[in-house]
Amino acid sequence: MAKPRSPKSSKFPTASKGAKAPRPPAGLPDRDTLIAFLRDAGEAAKADIARHFGLKGADRRALREMLRELEAQGALGKRGRRGFAEAGALPPVGVADVVERDADGDLFVRLTKGGEDLPLVRLAPGKGDAAAGGAPGMGDRLLVRFEQLENGDTEARLIKRLGQSAHKVLGVIRKHRRETRVEPVDRKSKESLLLNEQEAKDLKDGDLVLAQVGTASGRYGPKFGKVLEVVGREDHPRAASLIAIYSHGIPTGFSEEAEAEAAAAKPPTLDGRDDLRDLPFVTIDPVDARDHDDAVYAHPDPDAGNVGGWIVWVAIADVAAYVRPGTTLDREAREKGNSVYFPDRVEPMLPEVLSNGLCSLREGENRATLAVRMVFDAQGRKKSHRFVRGLMRSAAKLSYEQAQAAIDGVAPPDGQDADKAGPLLDPILKPLWAAFRLMGKGRDIRSPLAIESDERKIIITKDGEIASITRRPSLEAHKLIEEMMIQANVSAAESLEAKRTPLIYRVHDTPSQEKVMSLVEFLQTLEVKWSKGEAPTTARFNKLLDDTRESPHQAIINEVVLRTQMQAHYSSDNLGHFGLNLARYAHFTSPIRRYADLIVHRALIRALKLGDDGLTDQDISQIKDTAEVITHAERRAMAAERDATDRYIAAFLADRVGATFTGRITGVTRFGLFVKLDETGADGLVPVSSLGEEYFVHDDRMHALVGERTGKRWPLGLAVDIRLREATPVTGGLLFEMLSEPLPADPKAPRPRLGARSKAAVKPRGGLPKGVRRGKRR
Repeated sequence: MAKPRSPKSSKFPTASKGAKAPRPPAGLPDRDTLIAFLRDAGEAAKADIARHFGLKGADRRALREMLRELEAQGALGKRGRRGFAEAGALPPVGVADVVERDADGDLFVRLTKGGEDLPLVRLAPGKGDAAAGGAPGMGDRLLVRFEQLENGDTEARLIKRLGQSAHKVLGVIRKHRRETRVEPVDRKSKESLLLNEQEAKDLKDGDLVLAQVGTASGRYGPKFGKVLEVVGREDHPRAASLIAIYSHGIPTGFSEEAEAEAAAAKPPTLDGRDDLRDLPFVTIDPVDARDHDDAVYAHPDPDAGNVGGWIVWVAIADVAAYVRPGTTLDREAREKGNSVYFPDRVEPMLPEVLSNGLCSLREGENRATLAVRMVFDAQGRKKSHRFVRGLMRSAAKLSYEQAQAAIDGVAPPDGQDADKAGPLLDPILKPLWAAFRLMGKGRDIRSPLAIESDERKIIITKDGEIASITRRPSLEAHKLIEEMMIQANVSAAESLEAKRTPLIYRVHDTPSQEKVMSLVEFLQTLEVKWSKGEAPTTARFNKLLDDTRESPHQAIINEVVLRTQMQAHYSSDNLGHFGLNLARYAHFTSPIRRYADLIVHRALIRALKLGDDGLTDQDISQIKDTAEVITHAERRAMAAERDATDRYIAAFLADRVGATFTGRITGVTRFGLFVKLDETGADGLVPVSSLGEEYFVHDDRMHALVGERTGKRWPLGLAVDIRLREATPVTGGLLFEMLSEPLPADPKAPRPRLGARSKAAVKPRGGLPKGVRRGKRR
């Protein structure tokens, strides 16, 4: 194991012990201050460091030189392509590859984004290998926690085996003359694998295969590969989701043991449950939904002490009654973490006999439920709540469109039953809407973040072909269900905190100082006011969005505000939920498709003494690990869903190469512009090489490419016309050609701050920079 390099002398300021640190020149931090910042942050990119210390112009160039020197000294280490960290510093939790086995059989791991400064770390033998997805082996990719031992050594403790090993590649067979290669479907990977004749003889050009990476064929030649599995064909209509499943290691199917446990489940009875079948609950879901987690019902509060108040019932499928702790079904649900939804298929967290059967709140069928009865006053504030384990029967299954059409007095969309919601209007739907509008008063006082989203839905035919790509409508019915689910989730968190029962929170942190400063600098380029000292609050963000709603910058300000937010995740510690402006929040309402909700159900059952199938001591002992496992699973699912969508859209546009489209610049980088099409919401790249005959400077403060000679600008948010040059369905990549002209130079704008200097007239050697995909930015 390599020893740390000895520090060399530095020309940058250093704070000496016992003496006041010299003032950094022009805001540049001294060596110790910079290292202390990175120690606290864990890791940070150069741009984040510069924003933190308020560096501009020459100071930024000095920072770059400082980082290089400190890295050369061994004081800092690289993390990924852009990040820096204190040398040798390991994160609390990270993704690592098993890269070595010693003579005693112990495994050693290395961080996937680690630099040369990081040592190999011994993987502690774990007792929880089954729950973590099985015992790890050489070449596996793992989610681990790094812990320091009493003797000062560090060891890695397994949290979860991740899907696809770092040494496996999903690719397409390409045959040319007598050579057969595996070309990776990942746009970030440019290295193909060579197959020998024996390996390739039964393979066909266009086969989708999973291959093991072998040794190099020569000093400079490609690596050999071994085909492990033929998973399909690249030209199959449903290949997009198949590629996403294998690329991201989405667990598929269930073991025989799990299927048998699910099949053994019995219909619910009234034993130990309250009878709620006289309450006319309804489910309101997407028209194609098959797993119905939740049902709702509302009526005026008869209590004379709560005049104008309402009672809202939210009934949730009692999945905990069927998925018991310690079973194979439970272990596999934890590994999956959540259901994954693709345009053409669903990879469920639970077997279909439960997810679409006994756990689904089907119309007219008895179902086990964990329900919450919530009382709201005339101002829309929740006064109290009570959880009930009961037996219910859904009065009706409605789509969002059916419910909304009944309230609006219009016909639902074609193909949906126009008569079904009518009889429910007065007894069920009107009371629900009245309760929702009352709850809206409380929501307005709370002022959650009101970012607008433009979601698209890909319509797939029975043959797997794309029929159309449409905008998802935003209906009042969606908001009704959303608000009632939020209040039920809050009730769950409040009850568990009151009983001091451990739980998994859904947390969303306040935007970081660096992100807010970046937003402020961008708003200044649009002459939109936000004082640098203003604290970020949901009310302040909403005011910004309201003030600019009628301006030409509305769409891009909405996008930049969204990017300023932190990413929500699961945690055993309560950080609050910034976006919803809530002090405590947990996911309770979707246990069929989210493991987090199942844990919260078990916690409620234990805390409120609603049965003997609640949270176990083992569940509690590993609740921190579970939060990390399901956070990873959620992000894995989101990435797979995005990639499948990209590939479906690329396939949809493949026969329109050469066509022109309108769009908007949604990303500005040193190597080009990312444009989102108005028609389909597709994202693609306009390479800097196609933008004109001059050098362009990436001004990260203005979020623009600026011509070094003319000052002409390609800013974030600019509406443009483009031509589709290339669509690659197997990777999901779209390449555009710019047809619009840049904005003229802004005489009031400051000199562009030096970012990356890119010559548009000359395409970078070797195509796009390493790690850049032809398509959507991640």
